[in-house]
Amino acid sequence: EKMNSTMSEEPDALSVVNQLRDLAADPLNRRAIVQDQGCLPGLILFLDHPNPPVVHSALLALRYLAECRANREKMKSELGMMLSLQNVIQKTTTPGETKLLASEVYDILQSSNMSDMDNVNEMNYRRRKAQFFLGSTNKRAKTVVLHIDGLDDSSRRNLCEEALLKIKGVISFTFQMAVQRCVVRIRSDLKAEALATAIASTKVMKAQQVVKSESGEEMLVPFQDTPVEVEQNTDLPEYLPEDESPSKEQDKAVSRVGSHPEGAASWLSTAANFLSRSFYW
Repeated sequence: EKMNSTMSEEPDALSVVNQLRDLAADPLNRRAIVQDQGCLPGLILFLDHPNPPVVHSALLALRYLAECRANREKMKSELGMMLSLQNVIQKTTTPGETKLLASEVYDILQSSNMSDMDNVNEMNYRRRKAQFFLGSTNKRAKTVVLHIDGLDDSSRRNLCEEALLKIKGVISFTFQMAVQRCVVRIRSDLKAEALATAIASTKVMKAQQVVKSESGEEMLVPFQDTPVEVEQNTDLPEYLPEDESPSKEQDKAVSRVGSHPEGAASWLSTAANFLSRSFYW
């Protein structure tokens, strides 16, 4: 009997967590979601969900929320947050991409109140520890920055997100709508060309890779004639520092394409109601 009820609730859990993930993708909603009474505890509970896509989607939502520096302390101190992330990383049944994503969120939150130097040491320590949990089969993740022609509104962003989620080896992605970019974290054994193929399959968008030249200047490299050495030679930071993203301008641009905060607020209360019904029975 119990099992049947769980199975019938699963699509609901997935649709709620996907909605939260989509809301969290918009920088304008990130503070509100973390301030809301029900959403963060709900996302933490989703980390223990038996359905792997629910866990991965919850982690993507948390990854978006953690991009907002002002959210990090509250997220880190939220009851069960760090423990649940550790559980996901250490559970033997967790898929590789999900482990890497969980350790990425863990790193960001863990280092939220440290000086930069402590930060670097702590990150390296965590990463070694995460590698230990992940085992030698999971090689390191890498960051690919894409410039996407045609990425100019939220429905295009959703198309792009769906295309990327289908690729095995994609861990997380962050959109910078104002500059038509998507920063993608992928398993190191996945070829960046696979991302371009997926985005081209939407028929309305086309991706180029953003790489840094010797002198530190950014260049756009089309994929079809990308020499292999460029793909391996992207000296991009493991985490793009927030200050590098054109956030001031971006906020203005995002507000035009993103969801309206009022809409988000009413949706959040619906999500919170769902979460309290599902989990606190």
